[in-house]
Amino acid sequence: MQLLLAVVSSGYAVGAALGWGSEDLAEIMGDFGLSAAGLLAAVSCFTYARAIDSRERPAWLLFAFSSLMGCCGNAVWGWYEVVLGEAVPKPSLADFAFLCFAPPAIVGLLVLAKRPVTRAGWVCLGLDSWLIGGSLLTLSWSLALAHAARTAQSGAPGSVPRAALSLAYPLLDIALVSMVLVLHFRRSETNRSAVNTAIAALALTVLSDALFTSPLLSAEYQSGQLLDAGWFAGSLLLAYAPWGARRMYSGPDPVAHARAERPHSRPITGSLPALTPYLAAAVCTLGILYNVVDGRKVDRVVVFTGCTVVLALVIRQGIMLLDNIALTQELAQKENHFRSLVQGSSDVIMIAAPTGTLRYVSPAAAGVYGREAEELVGTELATLIHPEDLGRVVHEVRRFLAAPPTEEPTTRIECRFRSGGGEWLNVESTVNRHQGGLILNSRDVTERVRLQAQLQHSAEHDPLTDLPNRALFTRRVRQALTGRRAGDHSSAVLFIDLDGFKAVNDTIGHQAGDELLIEAARRLQDSVRAGDTAARLGGDEFAALILGDGNRDRGAREYQVHEIADRLRTTLSQPYRIAGSEVRVAASIGVAFADPGITPSDLMRNADLAMYRAKAGGKDRVEMYAPQMQAEVVRKAELAGRLRTALHDGEFALLHQPVVSLASGEISAVVAQARWRSAQGILFTPAEFLRVAEYSEGGSTARAAVPDASRTAELGRWLLEEAVGQAAERHRAGHDVPVAVRMTAQRLLDRSMPLGSVEALLTRNGLPSGALVLELAVSDPRVPFDDLERRLAALRRLGVLIALDGFGSGYAAISALRRLPVDMLKLDRGLVEGVVESPRLHKITAGLLRIANDLGMQSVAEGVDLPEQVMALRAMGCTHGQGMAFSGPLDEYRLRRALVRGTFPVPGGAAQPALAGGSPGGSMVIHRGSHNETPVPPA
Repeated sequence: MQLLLAVVSSGYAVGAALGWGSEDLAEIMGDFGLSAAGLLAAVSCFTYARAIDSRERPAWLLFAFSSLMGCCGNAVWGWYEVVLGEAVPKPSLADFAFLCFAPPAIVGLLVLAKRPVTRAGWVCLGLDSWLIGGSLLTLSWSLALAHAARTAQSGAPGSVPRAALSLAYPLLDIALVSMVLVLHFRRSETNRSAVNTAIAALALTVLSDALFTSPLLSAEYQSGQLLDAGWFAGSLLLAYAPWGARRMYSGPDPVAHARAERPHSRPITGSLPALTPYLAAAVCTLGILYNVVDGRKVDRVVVFTGCTVVLALVIRQGIMLLDNIALTQELAQKENHFRSLVQGSSDVIMIAAPTGTLRYVSPAAAGVYGREAEELVGTELATLIHPEDLGRVVHEVRRFLAAPPTEEPTTRIECRFRSGGGEWLNVESTVNRHQGGLILNSRDVTERVRLQAQLQHSAEHDPLTDLPNRALFTRRVRQALTGRRAGDHSSAVLFIDLDGFKAVNDTIGHQAGDELLIEAARRLQDSVRAGDTAARLGGDEFAALILGDGNRDRGAREYQVHEIADRLRTTLSQPYRIAGSEVRVAASIGVAFADPGITPSDLMRNADLAMYRAKAGGKDRVEMYAPQMQAEVVRKAELAGRLRTALHDGEFALLHQPVVSLASGEISAVVAQARWRSAQGILFTPAEFLRVAEYSEGGSTARAAVPDASRTAELGRWLLEEAVGQAAERHRAGHDVPVAVRMTAQRLLDRSMPLGSVEALLTRNGLPSGALVLELAVSDPRVPFDDLERRLAALRRLGVLIALDGFGSGYAAISALRRLPVDMLKLDRGLVEGVVESPRLHKITAGLLRIANDLGMQSVAEGVDLPEQVMALRAMGCTHGQGMAFSGPLDEYRLRRALVRGTFPVPGGAAQPALAGGSPGGSMVIHRGSHNETPVPPA
């Protein structure tokens, strides 16, 4: 658009300079060409005024009306010259239209001017206008207007209208020029580019009017001359003003638009408004001097105008003097206000020169830095910053100074600052630009940084032992597997578990357990190398990260790490002195190496698996991870998944194995056993699927892969309910044989199990007294015997018989026999298997059977598979046996056939037991023992 505007205006100027080729074309272009340009400007300004909604709209409407008057004046002028071929009369309608051009433009410029906020501002605006207008009037009157006035006074016919017309044009132009100059220094900030373009257009038009009214050009002027190019270009520039500027700054970059709208002011431009009154007075003086030097008599109009200009200048200077006094007082008040704010602020405010030298430091430096402000002034800022932070601070400052102020007015820098005592303080500074230098608003954040460091330490360390916790240990493992150590596969992770720690908590208390953990953590920390990491993962589980040394010999590295792990095991297994007594625990350690491509979670899982393999292998040992460990976990996970599905799909079957009297061969009871019939038709024995359930009591990795305790409990509930239900049906069919169900002491005391579930089950199925035997397994020394004794006593009052399962093995067997109400003992399978071959086991078994006989209890041997075992056990006084020597587990159909038959052949023939512990008939009769319980009638 700018290029098109320049081409059109230049083309018109060239045509006017060359005379357009003919006088007729010159008159057409000089009249109707100017009229068309004025009409274009009028339409453009009017359309723009309709498109905007602001206080500028009246100004652009007035500009449109002013251009329309210029269009009409040129059209009337062309009507006379081109259409009628006559000279334009003076005055005419064209003069009326031309005279109406300036007033709307003047008012429009006043609308665009920045409105004063005070009454004195309005007065100064009027005075500035008169100073400019009066000065121009003085100069113009001296040069040309005085001649026109004398012509009007001559009294010649028609001279007065012509003289008035010749005076009106320059006077309006003077007023218009005055407003153009005033607006240049008082223009509004809104749409400055459009306003500047409009001012330039009006200035070009006024310049052309001034040349036209001069005596030299007005006498010889003809339409189509070069002077018309000024009016033509002024009209086109006014038409372009609103739209061209709008397109120029409507791009996508608002920062560029802001820069274009607010250019940096230069000192000369900023001082021109202050010099305007003096320039006006100088112009006025020139007008008077012109008359004096030319030897003319000073005109009264010049004297009067000059006096008014001087008076206006004096008044304006007086107003400015009062304003300056008021501004000086206000500035002093604000300076005192901000000085009090700066000096009273708890933050330190510093001003640094572009060279980095401190030029000002607020008094708060004494309290924050321990150094007086005067001492810091003149100091290089770089000498006060910690050397380790200096490079980062310099880089940030350079980046900030290079960024555009509109995009990044401030930045924040945190570094360490030297205090007066020599220590380093953590300082946070907000940085602003200031005359090429910097303003720093700084505050001491040392306590905040310490608190953040403390919180970070607490989040990454165990609160009891102060060792790294699982999160920090995992991050250290990840760092060891990545970065520059990514190719070093000799790093290893050790998982450590303290064997027997739970017994310490249960026996001497949790406080002693915490002290033991603290001592174990100290030993572990002292045993690892400086670059390695020792951590506590939770409970009594610890871990260590042994960084690799780049050794590519895997065997040598495994030997070295195994030696380190064994030394840790020995150190952690040394006795602990806790609460004045000596406490011993052992350590099971699993080791896993960082194989190529392994992830941190997989490496830690492998070490966890190896640690649980060490515990399963006898504890107090070191186990290296092998891939088959993971394969075993996967296999057990698959089996656990199928077990979980089988519980819901009813794939379990209930079998019963007879308990036979060793004296008579009669069936005295049946033992309920669960079998899992898989989809392939395979029957899994209890040893197979219960081993999976027992594995769920291991570590976190194992727990994630196998069924939890709730699955085991669900299986136990199913076994008990099915056994009682089928026993009730057999009793109703006339087979009065007790059923035995195995149950752990933990399960019997489980709070998730309803307290009266066994009692309710007996009542619901109508099972008579003495028809249910609970085979109690007590293998955990932590079982509360008081609670267990109360629970068993309540069940015995209902006629439930209690058998102590696994007698002869386990920590709690003797304690259970001493404290619990037990009716019969079941010898452990391990004793029965070697009772024939091992004289030692033979004596032990004989002693246990003698104890049972002395207490008046029945005895049942489990796992009696050979005839020799039957004869040996019967000779030692065992009353009953269960095993393949008589029968394996039977389904319900085969069991009832066996019950109808009633007896099994006994190897060696029927005989009375050597010890008087059983009844001749072979049925399970409970005698009064050492517990003084009420005898239960036989089934």
